[in-house]
Amino acid sequence: MAGHSKWANIKHKKQKEDKRRGKIFSKLSKKIAVAAREGGGDPEMNADLRMAIQKAKDNNMPNDNIERAIKRGTGNLEGVNYESFVYEGYGPGGIAIYMDIMTDNRNRTAAEIRHILSKNGGNLGADGCVAWMFSRRGQLIIDLNENSVGEDELMLEALEAGAEDVEIDNDTANIFTDSANLEEVRKNFEANNYVIDSADVAMIPDNVIKLEKSDAKKMLNLMDKLEDHDDIQEVYSNFDIPDEIMEEIEAEED
Repeated sequence: MAGHSKWANIKHKKQKEDKRRGKIFSKLSKKIAVAAREGGGDPEMNADLRMAIQKAKDNNMPNDNIERAIKRGTGNLEGVNYESFVYEGYGPGGIAIYMDIMTDNRNRTAAEIRHILSKNGGNLGADGCVAWMFSRRGQLIIDLNENSVGEDELMLEALEAGAEDVEIDNDTANIFTDSANLEEVRKNFEANNYVIDSADVAMIPDNVIKLEKSDAKKMLNLMDKLEDHDDIQEVYSNFDIPDEIMEEIEAEED
């Protein structure tokens, strides 16, 4: 699962510095609206909506924006009707790519994503071509420095909170749970005064492919472009980049 964690950590650091809040809020609004449309506008009765709202709050989305997105989803406010589905494909080095999509125009989105992949060493695949390589699990991200906690202490706390596994990457901890237990695990951590940077149900790769520097740079560039697309909610992949290669790439970017 190192591949997902590697990208999750890179993305997390970028979002902390991200000035394009409008784009983040736009994606979150879509997620909330679709959850409200499909399961109703009461978060107490709609787990998907509840999690979407929590994710919005984790990203400091204003409450007014959240309320408007719910009302658009339930039809109380006029808005665009989005559909939710999955695209699957491959990146450089045969890396698997799994994308959660929300769009008001499937044909336009398919053409744009196909273009991004083909221009960056990848291609769009058939339904189910890579989904079998992933497992749906809960994932929490915690900054060890922000919480002033060591690795050993966090490992014990995670097990007591009901987590299944913990992966440490420098100063970031990825905590994995059964998807059905994500909210409970989060509440247990927060009861112990932990600051949770993010918590979501994610597609975690069962195995990873290590990339050499050339393909690693291409893959990171492709992931960046896919993440930046308005209609792609989440991108998951099964790549891994050894630390020494990641350090070389980061040094070249500085």
